Amino acid sequence: MSQPLEKPVSSSPSGKRRWYQAIGPALITACVVFGPGSLIISSNVGAVYRFQFLWLLILTGLLMGTYVAMAARIGVCGGASPCTLLARRLGRPVAFFVGMVLCLVCATFQFSNNLAVALAAGAFLPERINLTIGGTVQQLPVLPTLLIILNGMIILFLFVGRQIYKTLERGMKVMVAIILLCFVFNLVVARPDVIGVLRGFIPSWPEGLQLGIPKKIGQTIDDPMILLASLLGTTFSVGGAFFQGNLVREKNWSIHDYQHGIIDSIAGVAVLTGVSMIIMITAATVIPGKPAHDVGELARSLEPLLGPTSYTLFCLGLFAVAMNPIVINAVIGGTIFADGLGLPARLNDRAPRILTVLVMLIGMGVALWALTSGQRPVPLIIFGQALTVIGNPLMAAALLWLANQPDIMGEKRNRLVSNLLGGLGFLVVLLVAARVLWRVILHFA
Repeated sequence: MSQPLEKPVSSSPSGKRRWYQAIGPALITACVVFGPGSLIISSNVGAVYRFQFLWLLILTGLLMGTYVAMAARIGVCGGASPCTLLARRLGRPVAFFVGMVLCLVCATFQFSNNLAVALAAGAFLPERINLTIGGTVQQLPVLPTLLIILNGMIILFLFVGRQIYKTLERGMKVMVAIILLCFVFNLVVARPDVIGVLRGFIPSWPEGLQLGIPKKIGQTIDDPMILLASLLGTTFSVGGAFFQGNLVREKNWSIHDYQHGIIDSIAGVAVLTGVSMIIMITAATVIPGKPAHDVGELARSLEPLLGPTSYTLFCLGLFAVAMNPIVINAVIGGTIFADGLGLPARLNDRAPRILTVLVMLIGMGVALWALTSGQRPVPLIIFGQALTVIGNPLMAAALLWLANQPDIMGEKRNRLVSNLLGGLGFLVVLLVAARVLWRVILHFA
């Protein structure tokens, strides 16, 4: 028999809140979705195809917005997080499996967030510094030391901080302000072709780009659609949307805060889509035909073209982009896994903090090994890709199912438009997952 749903009372009457006080949970989601991977992919799509896929960002923003709003509605109408609701309806093993998969995905990709911070810092820091210890000059590697100090400070905050959510929300708002200020300034300096930008919002297809599946040629995998598939995968993050249901519980939103959840979802997705567009337009204008492999290379390629002031601002925005996911990605993994286990899953609770630290230590450890050895952890990358094949469709299906349950959602359950967009989003993640699975198979062929 299902347990009664808890309906917490909102912390303040919804009518007395300012509109900007409703913004927070979806902004955190936007910060983790628009990480270094999204920045590189958006810039590379702009460098290769210029403005031709701006319309695709509108589509991914619409799909992301649908799932973010869906998860927020589940949280406020169901009176519990998505994993808790899954456990009540389908059993604890289902919730455990969902939480475990999402936690493992976060853990396997946490190392890339650490590397991105190192590469962003490496764009303007030396590789080593000389230290005199006991009369002997020794070289200290800067980037590994930076990662250890940074992760140590975050872990310390997780254990001694009292208002984890409020601190994260305020921090993300500051980071978003820095990102928008820096990247908008660079966009103005770049002076893009306005007519070309406007044409990019009209759906079109570049000449010579063929729809095809990945193929193995010799020892390399040729995938003509890799950039677009990556763009879809990084700007439409079902895992980030899934976590929205937990974040609205952190704010104690109830059914009376339904409109605030809608405002928050729109604001968060607008930031995500807007920043992606700014990066794509800037890259299309400044470095056409010169895609970059990592954030450090992107920064260095822009340096002689943007000028010293713009370059400094770009690196500042780049560091903010890299810093956001290193915290939030780990928090998502730790919190959702604790929730799936049936443990207290508020950010101030002990279990999410411990599991979050575990995710951070895994990511930092692998990143330090990669920095010191110069090798990429390919098996871990492949494992993470394989997990996304299961994870994204699983979480999309879970959100769609929950949002259509009348006993959970009441009159706020999905309507036709939400189900059509949600179904399209599910089809997109299913197709992207199939491509990832095929690439994994080709790797071992």
